[in-house]
Amino acid sequence: MFSSDKQRSDRPDPDALLAQMQAQERKAARGKLRIYFGASAGVGKTYAMLAAARKLLAAGQAPALLVGVVETHGRSETAAMLEGLPLLPLRQLAYRGKSIAEFDIDGALEQHPDLILIDELAHSNAPGSRHPKRWQDIEELLDAGIDVFTTVNVQHLESLNDVVGGITNIRVSETVPDTVFDLADEVVLVDIPADELLARLKSGRVYQPAQAERAARNFFRKGNLIALRELALRRTADRIEDDVRAYRVEQSINAIWKTGAALLACVGHRPGGEHTVRSTARLAGQLGTAWHAIYVETPALQRLPAGQREQILRTLKLAEELGAVTAVLSAHDIAAAAVEYARSHNLSKIVLGRAHRSWPWRSSHNKRIAALAGDLDLIEIGAVSPHSAPAGRDGADDKTRQRGVPDLDEAQEAGDGAGQWRRMQGYVWAAVASLCTALATTPLLAWLDLANIAMLFLLVVVLVAWRFGRGPSVLATCVSVACFDFFFVPPRFDFAVSDFQYLITFVVMLVVGLFTGHLTSDLRFQARVASNREARSRALYEFSRELSGALQTEQIFEITHRAIQQAFRARATLIVPDEQGRLQTPRFSTADAATYRHGALLDMAIAQWAFDRAENAGLGTDTLPASRIFYLPLVAPMRTRGVLAIEPQHRRWILIPEQRQQLDTFAALAAIALERVHYIEVAQNALVNMESERLRNSLLAALSHDLRTPLTSLVGLSESLTVARPALAEAQQRTAVALHEEALRMSTLVANLLDMARIQSGEVKFNLQWQALEEVAGSALRASASQLREHTVVTRLPADLPLVQFDAVLIERVLCNLLENAAKYTPAGSHIVLSALARGSELRVSVCDDGPGLPAGREEMLFEKFTRGERESAKPGVGLGLAICRAIIEAHGGRIAAVASPLGGAGFEFTLPLGTPPLPPEPDLDAPAVTQES
Repeated sequence: MFSSDKQRSDRPDPDALLAQMQAQERKAARGKLRIYFGASAGVGKTYAMLAAARKLLAAGQAPALLVGVVETHGRSETAAMLEGLPLLPLRQLAYRGKSIAEFDIDGALEQHPDLILIDELAHSNAPGSRHPKRWQDIEELLDAGIDVFTTVNVQHLESLNDVVGGITNIRVSETVPDTVFDLADEVVLVDIPADELLARLKSGRVYQPAQAERAARNFFRKGNLIALRELALRRTADRIEDDVRAYRVEQSINAIWKTGAALLACVGHRPGGEHTVRSTARLAGQLGTAWHAIYVETPALQRLPAGQREQILRTLKLAEELGAVTAVLSAHDIAAAAVEYARSHNLSKIVLGRAHRSWPWRSSHNKRIAALAGDLDLIEIGAVSPHSAPAGRDGADDKTRQRGVPDLDEAQEAGDGAGQWRRMQGYVWAAVASLCTALATTPLLAWLDLANIAMLFLLVVVLVAWRFGRGPSVLATCVSVACFDFFFVPPRFDFAVSDFQYLITFVVMLVVGLFTGHLTSDLRFQARVASNREARSRALYEFSRELSGALQTEQIFEITHRAIQQAFRARATLIVPDEQGRLQTPRFSTADAATYRHGALLDMAIAQWAFDRAENAGLGTDTLPASRIFYLPLVAPMRTRGVLAIEPQHRRWILIPEQRQQLDTFAALAAIALERVHYIEVAQNALVNMESERLRNSLLAALSHDLRTPLTSLVGLSESLTVARPALAEAQQRTAVALHEEALRMSTLVANLLDMARIQSGEVKFNLQWQALEEVAGSALRASASQLREHTVVTRLPADLPLVQFDAVLIERVLCNLLENAAKYTPAGSHIVLSALARGSELRVSVCDDGPGLPAGREEMLFEKFTRGERESAKPGVGLGLAICRAIIEAHGGRIAAVASPLGGAGFEFTLPLGTPPLPPEPDLDAPAVTQES
């Protein structure tokens, strides 16, 4: 029987096999990815990749090999390895007036090689490429069934990016998601010692001499290289550990492979569990390995007193705080469950507390584990001294109980007279049922055999065990045996026995009754546990179904409150933050007195603490445990969305494992629902804004086109009036000049509207030329002369300003807008300074004045469309000048911002990138000299 049961338990799951076969089919159709992984540049990743490719090509295993992109960085050995290999021409992309060579993914897919080599997995593609990252290009190639070899350094892994930045003080911006690394078919570690790498750097085999000298002073310090090497080795080891675990699952290997020193601590229900946990944590720290802690709960252990179960949960919580992976397992056999867990997680060492004395015929769990798994290492921890028990909350509770003072929950339970009477009813009914059976069958003695009467008593025992449990069934067994002896065994109505055979009957009846009651009680208990689990599953299903249809935050509030009230019989409140991340006090209606009282107990400081740190607080935690409310943060995939405040009816309820697991699931579902609703609102607002922007741009473009022609005619006619012959009278001349100026202003406004619409639609074509800023500044000053005539304008343009590549017409528009803006918002007689300065890799141009300055706090808003410096003003304009300036400057690759004016007023500064201007043509020495006189 044991053998057949074991064979059934070892038989693989058909559904799992089917899923595994489908995954293998998908994997077979996908290309293979091999990553050459190293601690830093210069360890030889690209060289190793090329050497492996050449070996496959020579062996005929990759006849259609292609080099997609390989960066040699001037290394002669790497360049030599490329000779003779087919190269894929790079694709040329135009960006900011330059031509950038990038990997041609369309060309690679068209040629469809067996294997393609693509260097630098973390590379960011230039704008205009199909994908922003090179690893995304590789994913597309793999989906097309093409094998890929690539390279990456440890500092480019997303999870280690900040760690490497803290070590080297250099934060790289190009990263690769860890999932790409973990899902690779092969990872080849390319490693050399730090001293050898520094020697290679010094000899010029890593970078060119000037670059190598700078790298040696910064990134390539010996301490940095040693630390990076350790990170690369550990990350590779983690990856290999995952491969080993996956292979063991795929091949159904149950035997422990001692490839690591991972520990498994088994926590029991007897005292000393905390000592075992702490000892295992110290041992794991000494070995530098991970560890697990489990508690196996049998049906018998589920009947432990509440205080003892609470202590077990505290022990598991301590293990989790010390860095363990914890689990509560349900099983009938503790030793078998522990061994199965160790095998499934490849844990080679099991740590156990010192075995307690047991009956001679009963083996301890330690011996049974040793018998079940001879290939595991068992570590037995000695018993802790009674005087070394940890002081604190638990110790105080123990002393309190020793003095006979019950805690709060025990006092509530002790005062629950109805509960004690319900428990006593089971024993009363057991005794009454046995006596009634004896009285009912006494008149039938002439027709019933004694064996049949004994069966009736056993039936009563089974019924009592099924209805009232183990204790009443034991009492029913004893009373039934006594009644059977007293009423039916000769001599009747006496406990004396005339025949020795009846003694055997009594013993058999007693043993059968006890076993039957025990088994029936266990079955009843397991049925109740299964029913509770089914109820929890049904509650989760209904909760998730209702949340899936929630489209507003208020609906999530109501659904969560109702679900927790029904599932846990606890009052719950959902607290969400405002835009600044501060939790808002929820509003409660006085109609529900219980909910209103619950809201009065809320401590927003504790809730804010739990929200900020994404940690539990309040009841049952280490943070303000005296609180009557448990604060559970709602952690969603992107951020924490709020806090769930729960007030249970009994304090111990929050420590029950099943309740906490279900509550955590409720919280996760609520958090995801809140995040979904948030992003629905964001998407709707974005859609509305996009549609509004599109309609506004269309309206602006239509109005601008329709108004431009009559305005041009109006400007021409007004100008004709001012220069008409014979000249107009003085009053008429002033009217004609004012008409011309207003027509020009209207024409400028319409031009701004049209330019904004064209820029937004992407219709503006840039005419980038290398030219001097002084010429454009002079043109802008002449074009704005009428607006600047009542102001003092000073230009500070150094004579040695370099040539800059820009569109002269658009940059002139930027300067005109800034100058007119300064003239518009400063009183007559103010000073305006136009200055420029070349600094670093950019040219900085600023326009400052000594006027009233900018409105505080609105510096950035001024660059938005239809935003003006003064909300209600008679000054002309529609608020598009600065928005057009920002659009033009950013299109040139620069930036513009409001700055503090050295004159005390307002200031605006924009930058343009400096490039390398073309060299002037060499003079023709044979040409005659030309002298120009001024």
